Amino acid sequence: MTKTKLLKILFYLNIAIIVGLIGYKVYLNLVTSEFKAEHTDQLAAISARLEGQDSYSFAVVGNINNSVGIFERRIIPMLNNENIDFLISAGNAVSSGGEDKYRAIRGTLSHLEMPYLLTFGENEYEEFGSFRFYDHYGPHFFSFTAGNSRLIFLDSTGKTPWQWQLRWLTEILKADNSKHRFVFIGHPPMEPAEEFILAEEDDYLQPIEFRHALQQTLSNYGVDRVFSSNISIYSESDYKGIPYITTGGAGGLVLNQDESFYHYVKVSVNADGSVDHSVQELEIGQHPILKQLESFWFFIHSLFYVGYLNFILLVAVFLVISTKLYNAVFIGKDYYPDYDIDADPWLNRHLKVAMFTNNYLPFIGGVPISIERLRCGLEKLKDTVLIVAPRYKKTRKKEKNVIRMPSIFSFGEKSEFRFANIFSSAVRKKVKAFKPDIIHVHHPFWIGSLGVYMARRLKVPAVYTYHTRLEHYAHFVFLPGSLFRNIIAHFLVRRFANKCDAVIVPTDSTEEYLRMIGVTAPTYVQPTGIEYDRFQHVEPAQVEKLKKRLKIKDETVFVSVSRLSNEKNIDFMIDALAELKKNTDKAFRLLIVGDGHQKQRLQAKIDELGLTQTIQLVGSVAPENMANWYQLGDAFLFASQSETQGMVILEAMAAGLPVVAVRSSGIDDVVEDGFNGYKTPAKQAVWLERVERILNDESLRKELSDNAESFAKAYSVERFSQDVRHIYAETLARYHEAKN
Repeated sequence: MTKTKLLKILFYLNIAIIVGLIGYKVYLNLVTSEFKAEHTDQLAAISARLEGQDSYSFAVVGNINNSVGIFERRIIPMLNNENIDFLISAGNAVSSGGEDKYRAIRGTLSHLEMPYLLTFGENEYEEFGSFRFYDHYGPHFFSFTAGNSRLIFLDSTGKTPWQWQLRWLTEILKADNSKHRFVFIGHPPMEPAEEFILAEEDDYLQPIEFRHALQQTLSNYGVDRVFSSNISIYSESDYKGIPYITTGGAGGLVLNQDESFYHYVKVSVNADGSVDHSVQELEIGQHPILKQLESFWFFIHSLFYVGYLNFILLVAVFLVISTKLYNAVFIGKDYYPDYDIDADPWLNRHLKVAMFTNNYLPFIGGVPISIERLRCGLEKLKDTVLIVAPRYKKTRKKEKNVIRMPSIFSFGEKSEFRFANIFSSAVRKKVKAFKPDIIHVHHPFWIGSLGVYMARRLKVPAVYTYHTRLEHYAHFVFLPGSLFRNIIAHFLVRRFANKCDAVIVPTDSTEEYLRMIGVTAPTYVQPTGIEYDRFQHVEPAQVEKLKKRLKIKDETVFVSVSRLSNEKNIDFMIDALAELKKNTDKAFRLLIVGDGHQKQRLQAKIDELGLTQTIQLVGSVAPENMANWYQLGDAFLFASQSETQGMVILEAMAAGLPVVAVRSSGIDDVVEDGFNGYKTPAKQAVWLERVERILNDESLRKELSDNAESFAKAYSVERFSQDVRHIYAETLARYHEAKN
C-alpha cells in the first residue's frame, strides 16, 4: 500500500469518526433525558412488585465501578434470567462522582428488568459527587419498607455526621415492627478474618467509634443482614449473631482468587419467615486487554455526558487531524521557488531594515561582526538599518540607529549571553516609529522572538539568519545535554524558522540540516562576507611591533581565533599540540585570540602541560586590528564543530593562511581538503598529522597559502550585502503578493 493510499484511508476514517461523534451526540441528546430523584420511582416500583407477596428475593452487588465488560454484559443478563424482584448496589456503583459517571451508570442500569437502589459510597462521594447523588437519586441515608421487610441505607463517607445517623437509626429501629431488617452501608463495618492485600485501614468504616457504635446498635435491635462493599472481595463475618457481608465483585479490580472474584449475592426472604443468601460467582473473569479496551471506550463514551465542551474539543481534534490529512493528500504542493516573483520594485528603492540580535558590539563574536558588516554594506547601498540589541557596560552612550535594551541577567563570566528586557514598551514604540520594510532576526529565541512578534504586528516579513548550532550550547542550559540537543534545540530552530518568511544559511550543508529537521520556509544559501581588502593591506610596522611584544623569533606561528568556551573545542587543540611538542624539534607557537568564561581553566591546563611558552591566550582583539594578528601567522588552526560557516576561517584565508580544521557543517563548504588547507574528522591523531605536515613542509604551506587567499576573494562584504539585499527584495515581493 502506498503512502498516499494510506493517508487517504486515514482521512476518510477521520471523517467517519467525526460524523459518528456528531451523530452519537445528537442521538444521546434525543434519547437521554434528565433524571432527578430516581430512587422515588424505583421505590414505588419495588413496593408494587412486593405487594401481597410473602416471599421475594433481591440481589446485592458491590463495586460496579461503571464496568461495562463485567457488570453490564455479564452480570445483568444473569440477573434478568433469575427470579429476582429488585437489585441493590452496596456502594461504589460509579468509578468516581463525576457527572459523566453518574449518567453512564444510569445507562448501564437501564438494561435491568427490575427496579434498583444505590447506596451512597466512597466513589459516589468523590469529585463533588455528593450533590450529584442527592440530585439524581435522593438522600445519602434513608429507610423504607417493602413487603414485610425494612431496608436501611447509611452514609459511611463522613458527609453526614455519624452521631446524627446513629440517633436516626435508633429511632427507626425502636419504632419498627417489620419482620425482617437489612442494612446497607458503603464501607465494611467488619474486617475479614484474613487480611486482604489490597485493603487499607481507611477502606473500612471510620472512625472506629462509629464502627463499634453501629455494631452495638444493630445487635441491640436486631437485623437480618448487613451488606457493604468498597473492597474487591467476598467476605462473611459474624457479630453477635448478625452476618456482616462484604461483596465487592460486580466490576472493578479483582484478583481472581479465593476471596477476590466476580460475583453477586442473592438474598431470599421465604414465606416461612426464614432468610438465606447465596453467592453467584462468574465462572471466568475479564481478559486484561479487553478490560483496558473497555476502560478506553468508557472514557470516550463518558465524554458525551459532560455538556458540550469536551465534545467540541474531541471533535476539534479530529477536525485538525482531518485537515492535516486533507492537505497532505489532496492539495498539491510545489516545492520549487516561484520564478515569476518580480523583486525589481523593491531593489529599486531604499529599504528600512530592523535587525534583532541577542548579542552585538562591543561583544566580540561571529554574529555581532557579521551583523556589523552587513549593516555597513547595506548603508553603503543607501539602505537604513536599525539594530535592536542588549546593552553592555562598555556600550557607547550615543549610537546612531541602535536601540539598546537593558539586561535582566546574563550567562557566563564574560556575559556571553545577555537576556534583555524584551517586554519594554519603549523599544516597541521606537521600532514602530522606524517603520521598517522588513525585519531581520539573528537568533531563534528571546530578542529574535521579539523581532518576529514585531514583524507580525507591523505586517512586514521576517527574515532569519541561522548563525549558530544551538545543540552545541547545551552546557549553558540547566537540562540534560541529550534532551536539549535532540528535542529543544532542533524543535526550537524548526518552529522558529517556519514562522519566518525566509531563512538565510551560510552553507549548503547547513541548508541540508534545516531541511532534515523539517524547516519548510524559503531558504537561501548566503555565506557571510568578509572585508577582503582590509586583510590584504596592513602596516608592516604594526605587525613588527606585535612580534616584538609577543617575543616571536624564528619560529612557525599558528593562529586561532575563537571564544574561549566549551563548544569551541579548545582542549582538543591544546592536547594535540602538547603531543606535537613531544614529536618535533621544530619551534612553533600557537596564538589563541579571544576571550570567554573558560579562560582561567584553559590557562591552568596550558601551565600544567608545560606549554606556557608554546600556547598563548592573548585575549580579545578589536575587529579592526585583527588583520595585523592574522599576518603574524603561518597557518590557522581550528577545532570547533559548532560553526555554521566559520567566518574567522575565511578571514584567515584572506590573510593568506592555510587552515587545518575539524570537519563540521560550517567547515565542509569553505575548506577544500588539500587545496586551501585540511579538514579532518574529530580524531586528534589525524588532525595533528595535518598540522605537522604544514609545520615541516614550507613549500606546501606556501602553495596552500596562495590558494586560500584566492579562494577568500569571492567572499567580499560588498557582494554579501548585495546578495542579502536581493533576498530581502524577493521576500518582500513574495510577502506582499501573498497578501494581495
